[in-house]
Amino acid sequence: MSSTLNEMARFVTAQHVYYGVDLTDLNLSMWLAVTSGVTGFDLMVTDTEGVVGACSDRGFIHFGRRVPDDALLVAAANGYDARMTTLGGVYSERRLVVGAPLTMNISGEVYVFGYLFVSSDMAAFSQQWRNFSEVFIIIALGVMVLTYVISFLTTKKQTKPLNEMALAARKFARGDFSVRVDDTGRQDEIGHLTEAFNAMADSLESSEIFRRDFIANISHELKTPMTVISGFAEGLLDGTIPRESEARYLKVISSETRRLSRLVKGMLEMSSIQAASFESKLDSSFDVSEVVRIALLSLDAKIEEKKLGVDANLPEEPIITRGDSDAITQVVYNLIDNAIKFSDSKGEIKLELWKQGAQAFVAVENRGETIDEDELPYIFDRFHKADKSRSADREGVGLGLYIVKVILDNHNEDIFVTSRDGVTRFMFTLTIV
Repeated sequence: MSSTLNEMARFVTAQHVYYGVDLTDLNLSMWLAVTSGVTGFDLMVTDTEGVVGACSDRGFIHFGRRVPDDALLVAAANGYDARMTTLGGVYSERRLVVGAPLTMNISGEVYVFGYLFVSSDMAAFSQQWRNFSEVFIIIALGVMVLTYVISFLTTKKQTKPLNEMALAARKFARGDFSVRVDDTGRQDEIGHLTEAFNAMADSLESSEIFRRDFIANISHELKTPMTVISGFAEGLLDGTIPRESEARYLKVISSETRRLSRLVKGMLEMSSIQAASFESKLDSSFDVSEVVRIALLSLDAKIEEKKLGVDANLPEEPIITRGDSDAITQVVYNLIDNAIKFSDSKGEIKLELWKQGAQAFVAVENRGETIDEDELPYIFDRFHKADKSRSADREGVGLGLYIVKVILDNHNEDIFVTSRDGVTRFMFTLTIV
């Protein structure tokens, strides 16, 4: 209504000022009627006294009626403010009315030459409101349906990996650690949770495989000596073994008992090493030259018993490296002990220690049976014994090299093994301080 009032005020002013159209001209009423047909509003023009000279009503029923002075003052003062009024009886019912003065500029002075009023009955507003309400309801329903669909799809997308995790967790509870949540590459919190869940599943599966392998391996290692001890003990008790052979079979029972003891001791050492935290000990330092000498001296009796020679190429000056001296002593001890067991009688063991850059290298070498190339990748596994020379080892339990690997892994160090033409060589690294 305000927009119509503003545009028609400029039109009527232009017609009156520039074309001399009188406010009572019938053509002006016709123009107002055309505008009313387009906008749906009633328009009315009065002179300065408030007498109606032109209107959009086709019956011209408002001609000659007078708008009261207070309405003229409101129109002149408030401009486009809408009010519910009959304009002093001009309209038969209350209508929503806006009004404005019609002005012209003469020699810089502004003169009012009439007034324009735009009105509408409540039926038109009610119809507009109904039309708006219908559109609003349709739009609102459309938005609600669209929101529901988007929310449903979004919620389904968000909950799918969560449901998969719940299903996987229930399978974990039943002992099935092979299930994984589908990783779609999402970079949000759900994607990070999926990645962490799968990492946890990998860890659980590895732990389960470790547990099963450990139980299988330890069962296998325990079964042989226990079977020997049980069989010979029963033979001694029921007289199957003759008396003159009792001492020999008792020695076998004693040997197998010691083997069981070593197996239990090795398992305890392995468990202790796996449970230990080396992070705090990695800040410590020690002389690796002294560690090698101590380990070599502690095995002197075994070396003499097998009549082995020792070629120790150790530097005179100390080499200070990072780590736990007790753990590295066990590494060197196990490697030398391993070399002694699998060396040819009256052979030679070779020890080397040298520096290269920021690392120290320790090598233990012996001459004996060549380890098959296919066995080398598994030589540090628990309870592993190669099919040839190591299968004849009745003193070991297959944990020595595994313990060596675990200790060096905890120190973030590397170990390498080669075996060619009867020469087997173990070499590991240590970080120099």
